[in-house]
Amino acid sequence: MCGNTELVDELVSTLTDEGLQSDERFIEDFIHQRISRGQGPLKIRQELRQRGIDAELIRKFLEQLSVDWLAQAERVRVKKFGAEVPGDYQRKAKQSRFLYGRGFDSEQINQLLKTSGSQ
Repeated sequence: MCGNTELVDELVSTLTDEGLQSDERFIEDFIHQRISRGQGPLKIRQELRQRGIDAELIRKFLEQLSVDWLAQAERVRVKKFGAEVPGDYQRKAKQSRFLYGRGFDSEQINQLLKTSGSQ
């Protein structure tokens, strides 16, 4: 097994040297894919960390994006629950849990549901 690990490391190194493998390109593509799936920054960050990507590199790429995460959360909410704003506590709690599971933080969720509730 040790030989396999060394072989993989050597292969990745060769691909990187030849410009055929790039963590930056992977991160950028990964983030855009996840955004198109309606995922928020917390989930994207978690999935990249699970894939062994450096936290500082993830932070850099997420900060470079001009994503309106609140608008993203609203699109995801409307797609799942419809345009009607949640009026009661149960519906707000259900939508909040859903958005949290999608990777939006509590500040974004609270702002969205507070805004939605007052419209």
